[in-house]
Amino acid sequence: MDALSSSFLSTLPTRSSTTAAPKLTPTKSLNISSVRIEERPTTQTPPKTTTPQPPPKQTPPPPPPSYSSPPPTKPNAPALPAVIFNLFDDFINNFVDPPVRSSVDPKQALSGNFAPVTELPPTECQVIKGSLPSALDGAYIRNGPNPQYLPRGPYHLFDGDGMLHSIRISQGRAVLCSRFVKTYKYTVERDAGFPLLPNVFSGFNGLTASATRGALSAARVASGLYNPANGIGNANTSLAFFGDRLYALAESDLPYAVRLTADGDVETVGRNDFNGELFISMTAHPKIDPDTGETFAFRYGPVPPFLTYFRFDPTGAKQPDVPVFSLTSPSMLHDFAITKKYAVFADIQIGMNPMEMIGGGSPVGLDASKVSRIGIIPKYAKDDSEMRWFEVPGFNIMHAVNAWDEDDAVVMVAPNILSAEHTLERMELVHALVEKVRIDLKTGIVSRQPISTRNLDFAVINPAYQGKKNRFVYAGVGDPMPKISGVVKLDVSGDEHKESIVASRMYGQGCFGGEPFFVARDPENPEAEEDDGYVVSYVHDEKTGESRFLVMDAKSSELETVAEVKLPRRVPYGFHGLFVRESDLKKL
Repeated sequence: MDALSSSFLSTLPTRSSTTAAPKLTPTKSLNISSVRIEERPTTQTPPKTTTPQPPPKQTPPPPPPSYSSPPPTKPNAPALPAVIFNLFDDFINNFVDPPVRSSVDPKQALSGNFAPVTELPPTECQVIKGSLPSALDGAYIRNGPNPQYLPRGPYHLFDGDGMLHSIRISQGRAVLCSRFVKTYKYTVERDAGFPLLPNVFSGFNGLTASATRGALSAARVASGLYNPANGIGNANTSLAFFGDRLYALAESDLPYAVRLTADGDVETVGRNDFNGELFISMTAHPKIDPDTGETFAFRYGPVPPFLTYFRFDPTGAKQPDVPVFSLTSPSMLHDFAITKKYAVFADIQIGMNPMEMIGGGSPVGLDASKVSRIGIIPKYAKDDSEMRWFEVPGFNIMHAVNAWDEDDAVVMVAPNILSAEHTLERMELVHALVEKVRIDLKTGIVSRQPISTRNLDFAVINPAYQGKKNRFVYAGVGDPMPKISGVVKLDVSGDEHKESIVASRMYGQGCFGGEPFFVARDPENPEAEEDDGYVVSYVHDEKTGESRFLVMDAKSSELETVAEVKLPRRVPYGFHGLFVRESDLKKL
């Protein structure tokens, strides 16, 4: 399950006045005394190659981005206040709000292959089956939570620091590298030697826990241990490539630019506020229009406007905000969709739930009395006057697969969470049913068509069909969520109410993967078939403790193996990934 937004729990401004790009300096040795330490394999660094420069652009580039997360030095606060704060933190975690629920018990949440790993420098991998096709020259990078320190108190799966697991592929060879995203939060806590901020999804259950942890955080900020203006996010959710830059994303903060070196290493460039135009946070699921090169995004929060929509031009320059005031209460707007004409949002039943928090529960929960809605706004709207809302009872989505225009209607495909009350607390009870929803813009009639009865999420399409009518969807099989036991291929082109799975690949007993990703065999060929390509994913064998990188034939009826790469050490379960072609990596 994806990392849901901590923007619900923070209204502190995160705009920084720093505008100069930080100079990359060698990383200090990590204090990993409280992290699960694993034996590292022998590092085999491939020979460096000269990276050719990209051809000159015909259009003037935007102003240089303003990165604003220089590596901090150790806090100047006296040692005694820090010791007192840590003692108070331990008191809260042991007596005020101990991790009694399984969903926030670190022993449960970080068990098995959810346990954190240390960083791994570029390390050669072994291709043990088949061969890696030339279409995969580039890098597949997957983001996910990996706490820098083992938690002292409650911990939720969504709380960990972001770690990027990158497999760099070139001429049939593969190199794995795992690096933390060097966010402001990560670097300050690394230099301090201990956590400074409470975990967002697990640290504010009940008024007493919220008040005590809030007071402790305020004291640390007042003493100079932490400056929330530099960001509070962990960049642990996804990645996006737009404006010739690669970003690690979480919706609680601004994007963090990252880059890959020629030898496969992953470096954090810095936090980007797009020359002062982007404030507070941005969704972890921006949408790139494959025809125009524009990127569409939004942010949401606990105070009006609860939703703000915006876009970036093809060069990556941010355009003006469009506040949506017709959304009258805060909603968990984790994802959205675009068509050629519209942006499509889902106002679901999950949102701020203060009554639940009073009773000791999470501040984010289900409002059973609320009727879910779908909002549709023109893609290039300058204000929210043309936003239209349509009631869709019981439609609760975390992820959108795709949407498109169809006559005078908008069609959206998305997994609907049938047991939404368990989204945060009991994910193993969640069942996501993929639906195709059609909204007639003339009559206002909404029709719904189930696509499959299987428990499916983390669904992807051929990126060239983003915002356009597509036929095929590749989705992860929950067994149960958040573990993925296999991948299925869906044909969503029909109108019949029937099972739409046309291909399936299960990983085998004790083997689990993550979100699949589709890579086109020849993305420059306009005549290529939609499913002509590969489906890739990391897969972990819980019996042997080994992880693999799996490449499957997207056209075959059983998603047959094209190549299998044995990884030098395990890759923990995570969230969303991205494939970046070699030609785009050279632009970084």
